[in-house]
Amino acid sequence: MDHLPAPPSDTPQRLRFWSVVAAVLFLPAALGAAVLTLMSERAGRCLTYGEQCGSSLPNQVLAAALVLGLVALVVVQAASSVRVRRWALGAQLALECTALVTILSHA
Repeated sequence: MDHLPAPPSDTPQRLRFWSVVAAVLFLPAALGAAVLTLMSERAGRCLTYGEQCGSSLPNQVLAAALVLGLVALVVVQAASSVRVRRWALGAQLALECTALVTILSHA
């Protein structure tokens, strides 16, 4: 009886696909969050009068989340281990959510 090798798993391709989908969908989500933020009274006062503008801490958190999310995206695309890709995809999603919450926190 011949033993056939197991078919190659399509998991790496699925992880790559979902990583790119999450990165592409992040852009309209961030734009929507920014529009919601700009519609708030606090943002209007900041833009109009320069009052009640937030501190620089949310900007630093946003920048860190975006940079680390981009690094996680690259790791998902380039890593050879499926386990590493799964962790990187989870990190990418968590960091994208962190960036969105940071944008909304300016409201």
